[in-house]
Amino acid sequence: MKIVKFIGSLCLINSASAFAPSHCTTSTHRSSSLHADVAEAESDVAAITTDPKEAVKLFGRLAEKYIMLDSTAGMCCYSACSDCEYREPGGGYRMADQSSARPKWIPCYDHREFGSGKEHTTKWSTDIFTEGPAVTKEEFVERVINLEFAPPLGGPFLAKSAAAIEDESAAAALFDILAGEKEKLTRFRMGKEMKVHACGEEGVTWNHFSTALGAK
Repeated sequence: MKIVKFIGSLCLINSASAFAPSHCTTSTHRSSSLHADVAEAESDVAAITTDPKEAVKLFGRLAEKYIMLDSTAGMCCYSACSDCEYREPGGGYRMADQSSARPKWIPCYDHREFGSGKEHTTKWSTDIFTEGPAVTKEEFVERVINLEFAPPLGGPFLAKSAAAIEDESAAAALFDILAGEKEKLTRFRMGKEMKVHACGEEGVTWNHFSTALGAK
């Protein structure tokens, strides 16, 4: 009986991996529920196509230069210890946080705090959800368009002076991707859906973002 259950579990994992989108790296340590969520998200937005320049206008408004990753990795001394529990199988390190010279990630959390006292509140959580935990499509589009733009890492380069948004369709499509069939998008759902499109990672990169918006 145990063998049958084990084989059944393997089949469940393999079937979930088969439906995972191509931009997500499949692995057996990820839950089948995450694979199912990603597959459903991709099927919902499969028909969306967006001009890459319009997509990068959005990404440059939402992305940040800093992201908090694994709080437990903060105790690593980064001295290449052979038995280090914070090392990845490939030899790299699990990082507690990362910074970039230009906006690179849209963090999937609204606020995160480490035991060391370091904390981070994301731009999207405060500048979109200004009056409560949920926004309508109209409010979302207006607030995203009004966010300050900075040339991000990834996508076609646009100077700040060329990043004005005149066509609201890409921002409206982003709302539909995140909210699904809901009339309002909550702060919690936005973070959850972004993590799905980030393939379970802590932040959405340009590759994830452009894939979701069909801006390839």
